Amino acid sequence: STSHWWRDLALNSLFIQWVALSSAGLLCTGRRWLSILGNTGAGIAAYTLILLVSLLCSEAAYWLVARPVMDVEHFIAQAGNSEYIPNPVPMGTMWHLEFLAKNLAITAIVAAVALRYFYVQHQWRSRVQSEAKARIQALQSRIRPHFLFNSMNTIASLTRTSPELAEQVTEDLADLFRASLGDASVPVTLEREIEVCRQYLRIEEQRLGARVSTDFEVDDLPADAILPGLILQPLAENAIYHGIEPAEHGGFVAINGAGDGKRIVIRITNSLPNSDARSDRQSNQMAQANVELRLHAFFGADSSLEVSSDQGEYTVELRFPYWKERS
Repeated sequence: STSHWWRDLALNSLFIQWVALSSAGLLCTGRRWLSILGNTGAGIAAYTLILLVSLLCSEAAYWLVARPVMDVEHFIAQAGNSEYIPNPVPMGTMWHLEFLAKNLAITAIVAAVALRYFYVQHQWRSRVQSEAKARIQALQSRIRPHFLFNSMNTIASLTRTSPELAEQVTEDLADLFRASLGDASVPVTLEREIEVCRQYLRIEEQRLGARVSTDFEVDDLPADAILPGLILQPLAENAIYHGIEPAEHGGFVAINGAGDGKRIVIRITNSLPNSDARSDRQSNQMAQANVELRLHAFFGADSSLEVSSDQGEYTVELRFPYWKERS
């Protein structure tokens, strides 16, 4: 009858919720233990655990629900009122075993499909993260060849005229390469990032001499803030390559910033050459897109990169949240 159908549906739904919630709770509780087993071991352990939960819930449902109902129906039948129970539930060990086997079979199929889905989703997420990490690593380690050649020429010329200064430039170049070849997934402090940018500009100051002047106003920035490595240096390199080198009389590069305890703003400003000199240079969008991509990969949509050009000056403004390194 319709009433029996709704009753059975309610009991089955309740049983499914028992199994699902109990399995989810145990899997969440044991996720650290499962993580050390590897994909195959964790899958087998999770599958076995779900089957055990189903078996225990089936036993509980049998003794707490099905068995009392059968006892009542049997009592009514013994009293001669069997017309009130048109379809009594059969009693006996065989029905008990069939009940357990049916529940285990259904659970085995559903659990296999669910675990397969989660495995495919995990593989897809891992592949996406690996590809993103490889792409970001490639972007981070990208240094223009002309900068390396110019730096080596600068060191060679300083070796003859000023050995101590040549040693300083060599150390700055080594630190810059060390930062470039570092692990892209490991953030750096803002203090370290500013120091790398200073080292780069010191190298360029030795090469360009009086044609470039630099200015840092970063005292208001929190030194312990974290961000991806090599965020400022590519923008400073952009400023030199597109703003200072093409200009007949050089120009300036200024870096300033401030933080309010929640967000950080950093601006990299450089003078612009006249339009004739500027036309010989390729677009500077690649380096800016590189930085913007890596900022978004680290901070998400809470970060931004904006550019502006006004009165012979080009400014790149970075905005991102103030995050500290976890202790």
